[in-house]
Amino acid sequence: MSAASASYLARRAAQKERVRILYRRALKDTLNWAVHRRLFYPDADALRERFEANRQLEDIEVIERMIASGEASYDKWRHPDPYIVPWAPGGSKFCRNPTPPPGIEIIHDYGREDND
Repeated sequence: MSAASASYLARRAAQKERVRILYRRALKDTLNWAVHRRLFYPDADALRERFEANRQLEDIEVIERMIASGEASYDKWRHPDPYIVPWAPGGSKFCRNPTPPPGIEIIHDYGREDND
């Protein structure tokens, strides 16, 4: 294998990874725009069709321009207030219960008494 073909394969692998990451990010962001699954599935299908339409491209420079265009489009249309799982960092239930003040001891015996 020549150095040129190894370089080509490495660049194509990096492009495939960027496309995969872009698709996953766009698909997850589609869930932020669609409130119900019945609305999400057609949007997800349309997104998949947009990616599949260019699957057969081989020219590295054309692919690079399409990836850059897709990333710019994703950044432009990203949801301004994405859904965050309530118990995840940034969610409404994350760290809801504050730590107790110093000097208060929490005993987790749940009503059982020590029998010494």
